[in-house]
Amino acid sequence: MKRKGTIFLIVIMIFGIALAGCTTDEPAIPTDDPSGVETPDEEGSEDNRISVVATLFPQYDFARIIGGEYVEVRYLLPTGTEAHSYEPTPQDMVALLSADVFLYTGELMEPWTVNIVSNLEDEDVMIVDLSQDISLLTLEENDHGDEDDEHDDEEELYDPHYWTDPNMAIIMVNRITESLMGIDPENRDEYQENGDKLKADLEELDDDIREALAKTKSKTILSGGHFAFGYFARQYGLEHMSPYTGFSPNAEPAPQRITALINSINETGAMAIFHEELIDPKVAEVIVEETGVKMLLLHGAHNISKEELDSGKTYIEIMYDNLENLKEGLGYEE
Repeated sequence: MKRKGTIFLIVIMIFGIALAGCTTDEPAIPTDDPSGVETPDEEGSEDNRISVVATLFPQYDFARIIGGEYVEVRYLLPTGTEAHSYEPTPQDMVALLSADVFLYTGELMEPWTVNIVSNLEDEDVMIVDLSQDISLLTLEENDHGDEDDEHDDEEELYDPHYWTDPNMAIIMVNRITESLMGIDPENRDEYQENGDKLKADLEELDDDIREALAKTKSKTILSGGHFAFGYFARQYGLEHMSPYTGFSPNAEPAPQRITALINSINETGAMAIFHEELIDPKVAEVIVEETGVKMLLLHGAHNISKEELDSGKTYIEIMYDNLENLKEGLGYEE
């Protein structure tokens, strides 16, 4: 790690304090030890490992796998927190200032990064926007709901949840691997080997998803939440319905969409309504009461619970859990 500018540190601290009132009181998760938090000092880590700060769970998981013993990865998001509503705390800003590498999903998912990225570049932090190599879906491309819904014409909205497609995750792994090799060429062979192994596991996941979904009776995911699986659905030839438009968890569900979901279940004999992680599944529960279908989790891997973190849960394990629920909910037949 490097010694950072004192003036910028003061500015960041003031900025962070202003935001603190909008956030959870739970501290960010540290590197390899989820039991407590240590604020990094200005001189950096004693073992001289590369310091990486990651926003959402996928890049945190990928970075620690690729980096292995040479990288210290800090997970910025507090466990159990809904990812879209996160704002950095003063402690988070100190961690960013002390980092060698900052991995984030993109400005759409983390709009708070707009105000700090240029300053972090001035402080010699390697900034890695993982969305730069991704072709983002627009709201219109992703919206399979009511064709009469009105969207905001003033701004074209894009879906930021690209990581839910394992093929997009492979692109993320490539970018993270290249970044670590660039900042630490001495250990590039180790990063390359770990990255290749992770990509092979993601390719196997992709094959397993294709094989399983080819044998389901239904090809439509009925979701009671803010649907984060547009890229996944596009990749595997699925349709989807959700009572929400757009991607903000602060949006309200459209009544006509809830009615359409209930009608679709009654007409098609669908067996399940899916809900998302870390958000109250109130809409899905209403639909379950009306139809009697099962309610199954479709985990978007934005963030994880403390129990999941403590158990060492990985992105790939989450996606295999999703696949089992999709098989159940869509009617898998051998």
